[in-house]
Amino acid sequence: MTKTLRVELGADSYPIVVGTGLLNRVGEILTPHVKSGKVLIVSDAFVKARYMPIVHRRLTDAGLDVNTVEIPVGEESKSLAEFSRIQDSLVANQLDRGSTLIALGGGVIGDLGGFAAAVYMRGISYIQIPTTLQAQVDASVGGKTAINHPKGKNLIGAFHQPKAVVIDVDTLKTLPQRDIRSGLIEVIKMGVIRDEPLFEMVAENLEAILNIEAATLIEMISRACVNKAEIVAKDEKESGLRMVLNYGHTFGHALEALTHYNSYQHGEAVSIGMNCAAQLAVQLGMFSETAFQRQRSLLKRAKLPLTFPADLTPEAICDAMYLDKKTLGGKRRLILPTRIGEVVIRDDVDDRQVLEVISQCF
Repeated sequence: MTKTLRVELGADSYPIVVGTGLLNRVGEILTPHVKSGKVLIVSDAFVKARYMPIVHRRLTDAGLDVNTVEIPVGEESKSLAEFSRIQDSLVANQLDRGSTLIALGGGVIGDLGGFAAAVYMRGISYIQIPTTLQAQVDASVGGKTAINHPKGKNLIGAFHQPKAVVIDVDTLKTLPQRDIRSGLIEVIKMGVIRDEPLFEMVAENLEAILNIEAATLIEMISRACVNKAEIVAKDEKESGLRMVLNYGHTFGHALEALTHYNSYQHGEAVSIGMNCAAQLAVQLGMFSETAFQRQRSLLKRAKLPLTFPADLTPEAICDAMYLDKKTLGGKRRLILPTRIGEVVIRDDVDDRQVLEVISQCF
């Protein structure tokens, strides 16, 4: 079973192919999207051991000149040092403006590899082959590329759309359950911000999703990607509507930065952020207690965290939130729900209210 979706961005439009067994067909799928024969695959040790052999072989069989570079596993690799190492590899392997970078891995690989492609020779083509659920439903679609600064997540980056996205759900079979649960947060988030039926689909099929049932995953991932593609098509550079995709992320990114990107997976931090944002919305009279409990119940069933660690302070979290990219003119913009399926952007919530709700999320 294979589904092909499309992100409509005029000359920068591209396909998203979702299905099973796609890595075995990656040569035929990707060659129409490669300008010249030389490519560089960026991956990490985990991905390299499991998927590089088949991807390398199929691309070579398709007549491409394949080069590879491996970066360390983990969020810490979204750094200037690893970015520079990819640039060194691009130069050493003599990739030119017609060459293509392929990001084979999770969200870290996609963000880092995409940013490397965005600035090398002022921009070369890149292709996303996401191998984690978080990357498949969110990070690989939309063209947001970035690395982290020690003080804030994704502060250094660029918008650079891929030429294609290939999502093989078979790659999820080798992931730890923690990774699946963490990635699922981006689907739950999408359900809360604009697609209540998707939220209910996750709630009703949670066991099948966690058991990696292919048909359920293809339907869920496709639906999440369609939602994101529609948002990106309307607001590619995040000037307005696209900000809603950051529901839970303002609190979550602050947590990740304060814990040096090595204590929580991204989805775990966003889960805590969504719980906090929803609780704030309840206190502001925007979100019903019933809707709050629906979200909280699903996060708990998915065994995702809901509270901040005891060694942080509400003041530190509140201060770190000001480094969020949505902050403008000293005003912190928060994405807050009004019901399951709808959120709004608020820039009038003061620190006292934010501190109060953070204090309740310990």
